[in-house]
Amino acid sequence: MEQTEFNRDLFDFLKNSPTPYHAVEQVAQRLDAAGFEALDEGDAWNLTPGGRYYVIRNGSSIVAFVQGPMDERGMRMVGAHTDSPCLRVKPNPEINSKGYFQLGVEVYGGALLAPWFDRDLSLAGRVGFLDEQGQMGSALVNFRKPIAMIPSLAIHLDREANSNRSINPQRELPPILLQLEKEHLDFRTMLALQLKDEHPELKVQRVLDYELSLYDTQPPSFVGLREEFIASARLDNLLSCYIGLTALRESATSQPALLVLNDHEEVGSQSAEGAQGPFLASVLERICPDAEARQRGISRSIFISADNAHGVHPNYADKHDGNHGPLLNHGPVIKINANQRYATSSETSSLYRLLSERLGLPCQSFVVRTDMACGSTIGPITAGNIGVRTLDIGVPQFAMHSIRELAGRDDAYNLFQVLKAFYAEERLP
Repeated sequence: MEQTEFNRDLFDFLKNSPTPYHAVEQVAQRLDAAGFEALDEGDAWNLTPGGRYYVIRNGSSIVAFVQGPMDERGMRMVGAHTDSPCLRVKPNPEINSKGYFQLGVEVYGGALLAPWFDRDLSLAGRVGFLDEQGQMGSALVNFRKPIAMIPSLAIHLDREANSNRSINPQRELPPILLQLEKEHLDFRTMLALQLKDEHPELKVQRVLDYELSLYDTQPPSFVGLREEFIASARLDNLLSCYIGLTALRESATSQPALLVLNDHEEVGSQSAEGAQGPFLASVLERICPDAEARQRGISRSIFISADNAHGVHPNYADKHDGNHGPLLNHGPVIKINANQRYATSSETSSLYRLLSERLGLPCQSFVVRTDMACGSTIGPITAGNIGVRTLDIGVPQFAMHSIRELAGRDDAYNLFQVLKAFYAEERLP
């Protein structure tokens, strides 16, 4: 896949993945097109050598793999996460104030809140419903068009806005959706109408419950005089999801290979489908049922946790260690932390550097300032859960956890090429 095609398909993936549920749906569609076979956790699996499969849990996490003798060759694993910080709609969200209909929301993950103001917002997620036959079901919804906004307070009414402003999420984040006269609007009724429009075949009677998020409707785009940057929502970490997916699809590898995309990383990964949960371990048990053979295979395996890195911001360069300030479009970033907030070892980073050198591609290193706290990824969690050697790496970006983030045009394609080579690597160290 050439870089132009790669970026065009990336934009399509980002635009159509406003929630983890939609992201996993997009991943599954691309795996189907590449000849992967869908499995169900509730069924018996009949796996054949060289077979290409995927399995979904909760609609928001997915594992895809190429079946092979992992006890002999080890497994080439790549992981990322499907969730991003956002605003989630509360169960009883209706707010009627001064003739405006608003929705109560709660903050999911460590979101930068200020950029959510004055954006054209829409709603998407998963909805549980009862149909006309009395059967319970669920379906994805996506309003797509702008239906909401969180207007800023005019500076004339808040003279300290540019110097001493904090945001109260309970009071200041409910978006405005509608002006009301005297009528009462029930959100679930509105949601049922949307479900019927998107899925008329389901014969929805009423909505039971939902998991819905607000998102920015502005589509992904190139930015810069030479279009050297990519701007989009949810680059952290759908960019890595797309890179890992495309590398697995394009590698055509016969080696044992796996891609895991977990939900709930932004809130600690402690869930049935999160990296702290048993999803990956249970899939590995079914790929290689013999416990001793599986442990031999894991000892020969390497896991690459792909999660975006902090590029050095020219306006805030002092936030980085002077020798470890990754630049956009200068290559993916190997992330290192002495306290194991990242799981990179010299062994795993050496492998990545070697693969990059073979392809003539650059890479960089990131270490957080010694006087600052360090974030983490699914890398140390996965390493701790299954005992696999792990590398933490990511594309450098700006504005992490904002409603719109910025990355380099070349870095994602660079990482894709290295991960593609990793999947095809015959012998792991």
